Amino acid sequence: MKTILVTGGAGFIGSNFVRYWYENYPDDKIIVLDTLNYAGRFQNIPAMIHKDADRFEFFLGSVLSVEIVNTLVERSDIIVHFAAETHVTRSIYESRHFFEVDVLGTHTIANAVLKYCDTVERFIHVSTSEVYGTAITRPMTEDHPLNSCSPYASAKSGADRLVYSYYYTYGVPAVILRPFNQYGPYQHLEKVIPRFITSALRDIPLTVHGNGYAMRDWLYVDDTCGRIAAAIKAPVDKVACYPRPEMDPCIGGNRTHLAVSVVMKLSGY
Repeated sequence: MKTILVTGGAGFIGSNFVRYWYENYPDDKIIVLDTLNYAGRFQNIPAMIHKDADRFEFFLGSVLSVEIVNTLVERSDIIVHFAAETHVTRSIYESRHFFEVDVLGTHTIANAVLKYCDTVERFIHVSTSEVYGTAITRPMTEDHPLNSCSPYASAKSGADRLVYSYYYTYGVPAVILRPFNQYGPYQHLEKVIPRFITSALRDIPLTVHGNGYAMRDWLYVDDTCGRIAAAIKAPVDKVACYPRPEMDPCIGGNRTHLAVSVVMKLSGY
């Protein structure tokens, strides 16, 4: 039996990952650490998982808490770090909070992994494609330079590079993954697809900013969870931080969609 610590495990991707791991790896135990802010809900994790005391534990707390993070990392074989503030618009008005949670929170996790490096087998840092900024080339691959264009993306870039520095300097078993745009169950209504769906159901006009020709790569969240699981199960030398720091793997669907085409699909046109 392995113990896997999932930070931000009550959020959108985190809770979907908890369900995925619980269903596909029945011999493992899952520990979730989450602050249960507006985007993380206790109910995102099914009741049957909460009730399984042999395989699941939930801790209410922040990744900024050195004491709780050290305690949980010490008990864990695998760390999957989702916990972060993630909304671009809110980051414009609350940038300090984003840097505190995304960068300093990741620093707390990385230090704990370093402290218990003899027992931690894998440290998965879930970054984001937002670190690349606006696409210079298409498709946007791992060769794309980091050019963050928002406080959120800058905070995630800082966390991304911090994890790489711990791999390079201390040799921690870190894997950095950069998912593109996600959709699926339990996603907060501030995100574009759930916002469009709920607005369409209520006959509220769907607003697209700009000319509608912005392109995005979308991937269903369960597929993303499968790719994260693959990074955990693969030999560490195949997936650990690349010798070239800009080559940390992207996770996408390899297909881009115009914003206006997403609206048309969701509207039934």
